[in-house]
Amino acid sequence: MGMGKLLGGGKRAPQCFAHVNSRILFTALLVVGLACNSVAADAPVEDVPGLPRVLLIGDSISMGYTAPARALLKGKANVHRPPTNCGATSVGLAGLAKWLGDKKWDVIHFNFGLHDAKLPPEGARHSPPDVYEKNLRELVTRLQATGAKLIWATTTPVPNGGIISPTRRFGSVDDYNRIARKVMEENKIAIDDLHAVIAPRVKELQQPNDVHFNAAGSALLAQQVATSIESVLKSK
Repeated sequence: MGMGKLLGGGKRAPQCFAHVNSRILFTALLVVGLACNSVAADAPVEDVPGLPRVLLIGDSISMGYTAPARALLKGKANVHRPPTNCGATSVGLAGLAKWLGDKKWDVIHFNFGLHDAKLPPEGARHSPPDVYEKNLRELVTRLQATGAKLIWATTTPVPNGGIISPTRRFGSVDDYNRIARKVMEENKIAIDDLHAVIAPRVKELQQPNDVHFNAAGSALLAQQVATSIESVLKSK
């Protein structure tokens, strides 16, 4: 998808980034080897002066694509992430001020949803859809106040209809993505549709009976993330 259709008043709908091609994926796979031997995803990053500052916020899925995305953006952006799994929206609300710190961010690429969709007994921080929407709106308001360009990443698929085991279950990720899309479109925030990118190849790229991805899956997501960030940086 491209820049989106024009909204009333000549404004454009949020950008929606999707589907990298096979050549780009091949490049990303090459980068993974470098990234795995470089700085860990959650390690502090020393900024290169003059480069834009980018913050990735997300759960363990984002932790999987942070290092290769950082490698892909080397020389183009200083890519940071909080030194933690950012979890559900409730965790985001509690931790956001610390994650943002006191320095300026040029781009913030963020996702919440997988942990919100968790069901009991594991889902101690489960957020029903109405709570998820409320929390997400508050997070968006606080992120907009930073002045950074924002990119929302859709939540990636959960296999087996959301049932990983009797004690590890998830509500409908599609429902949570629909809520998030509504919030982002209302706020004219760019959408990086990671779900759409990975879904056609999920059987190949997702670990068996797990929400996480193998190295090739993380590489594909990393390339998509890097592409979306570069696009926004070029538009600044």
